Amino acid sequence: MPKDFLKGVQDEYDVIVIGSGLAGMTSANILGRAGYSVLLLEQHYKLGGMATWFKRPGGHIFDVSLHGFPHGMIKSCRRYWSPEIAESIVPLKRIRFDNPMFSLTTTYNRDDFTRLLTDQFNVEPASVKSFFDAARGMNFYDDQAMTTGELFEKFFPGRHDVVRLLMEPIVYANGSTLEDPAITYGIVFSNFMSKGVYTFEGGTDRLIQMMEAELKSNHVDVRIKCDVEKVNLRQGRVASVTVNGRTIKTRAVVSNANLRATIFRLLGEAQLDPQFVDQAREVRLNNSSTQVYMALKPGETVEESTGDLLFSSTAADFRTDLLLSRDVTSRTYSFYYPRTRPEGRERTLLVSSTNAHYRDWSELSDDDYEASKQDLIETTLDAVEKYLPNIRERLAHVEASTPRTFRHYTQHVAGASFGTKFEGLAVSRGLPDQVKGMYHAGSVGIIMSGWLGAINYGVIVANDVDAMLMAAATSGKTSAPS
Repeated sequence: MPKDFLKGVQDEYDVIVIGSGLAGMTSANILGRAGYSVLLLEQHYKLGGMATWFKRPGGHIFDVSLHGFPHGMIKSCRRYWSPEIAESIVPLKRIRFDNPMFSLTTTYNRDDFTRLLTDQFNVEPASVKSFFDAARGMNFYDDQAMTTGELFEKFFPGRHDVVRLLMEPIVYANGSTLEDPAITYGIVFSNFMSKGVYTFEGGTDRLIQMMEAELKSNHVDVRIKCDVEKVNLRQGRVASVTVNGRTIKTRAVVSNANLRATIFRLLGEAQLDPQFVDQAREVRLNNSSTQVYMALKPGETVEESTGDLLFSSTAADFRTDLLLSRDVTSRTYSFYYPRTRPEGRERTLLVSSTNAHYRDWSELSDDDYEASKQDLIETTLDAVEKYLPNIRERLAHVEASTPRTFRHYTQHVAGASFGTKFEGLAVSRGLPDQVKGMYHAGSVGIIMSGWLGAINYGVIVANDVDAMLMAAATSGKTSAPS
């Protein structure tokens, strides 16, 4: 008899959170800590969304999402999760660039970038300072007319090498392009420039296990393999959700699903204002990515001067279309040394990541798809040879993931690793105006991408839900519609 993953679940909750990405889990944790009854429903058998991992024989544990995040992650995790989680966030020491224009290593902060730009790239110190100050002063409400490309041309006219240095890591971090609004670049870049790039020591598996324990300590009812089919409304407000064939009442829903899936699958456009539906249809999905996961044999090591993150490219010029091309010329390598997992077996891992279009993978036949994955592996190993000679002989395991992989495991529309483009933020924020008690939190708008963006958006939405429920209690509307 199949297992009932809803066994023991209540008939009604104050809040139901759909999806356990970092935004969904953070919302659930804050609301559970505030004393609300919260049900967290995850369709997969593991929590974390894109912040997840997988294991392979031989003690190899791969983090799925290549993560590097700003110093602000420490503050957010300490405040909204636990001191223990915050204390495991450590800096990456060596960020490397290697391309036909330049090769260098940096700690990736404002002081070191100022040194590089003035000494190695011969940019006037006044221009460097003005650029950093302009980026630092950007906020969500600025005019979006200026593009990122125009921003660079204003401060560094004709300097394609400078653009490459400033832009490549942000493309890796959130799928940004030169054609996107400058604020979507400036805000993220400034966050990294404050104190460099950080990661979670112990691996994503340890992080999610600690988060799950924290959720349960705050009495959040956590359920896996529970795929929500529908959010049900009554008189224009949230009434319940249908999950695994069962209907559960609630006063509020926080969807951590893809924005398009939330609007067009969970809700349905018939429930929404036609003008809002048109606006939602105009939201562009962000790109996806491919990965090649490589585990070295026991005893095989990599000199740490190789770097923690390595932005490598064979392209003569920096162009965002090349970064998404099926003919890969740019790869971001993330090195996981034994110190990355100090409590586990001594293993050295390498993950290569490239931005990608879903359409380049989605329509392939099964045979062509497997052949394309193998080609991705072989061409990546050829590229890795430059940094790790004889890599094939040194490997214990290698495999690849594609946008189709992400679509399968996360149900994200088109396997979108970074959610939607910037216009998705306004649609996401406008959802409660369409349906009372309906909220969305996740990777929407380039600014809200990445681990820190997801956590902080979960905080924002949790505060919105709390304010709504408190207002309803004050006005005497304390029960869910029947």
